Amino acid sequence: MKSSADQVRWTVGELADRFELPTHVLRHWETMGLLAPERDSAGRRRYREADAYRVAAIVSSKAAGMSLDQIRSLLDAAADDRRRILTEHLTDLAARMAEMERSRHLTEHALECRAHDVANCPNFRAHVADLVAGTRRGLHPGRHPVHDPGQHRAAVLE
Repeated sequence: MKSSADQVRWTVGELADRFELPTHVLRHWETMGLLAPERDSAGRRRYREADAYRVAAIVSSKAAGMSLDQIRSLLDAAADDRRRILTEHLTDLAARMAEMERSRHLTEHALECRAHDVANCPNFRAHVADLVAGTRRGLHPGRHPVHDPGQHRAAVLE
């Protein structure tokens, strides 16, 4: 006997509504190979509970910043690059979190800074002096160094 979860079937609109998504998103994910809903006798999509869990995994992974190609590999039990994809994603997350921390710190500093124009703030100027002097490019540590690939200054203002 089949469980009641096996009997549950949603239309594309019902499942999209459950996840607050436009229906075209589920259709797009189907064309990308992320979803494979059953079809009824009239050819309409019918989603089961397992499909809903896949949608939840896709939505959660997208919220974590993963691309659809990365997610496809994670949902493919035969994919052999799952570990590499997750390791690279963790590295990317760490870099983005560091960038957000620098942004938060700069915003807090600007909020408390007596210089109303942050470009005239002595601490900010010290922080970007190497950029202005041309010994570093970009505000992102580790990217586009001019001289020494290992040379970069922390983007934290004191």
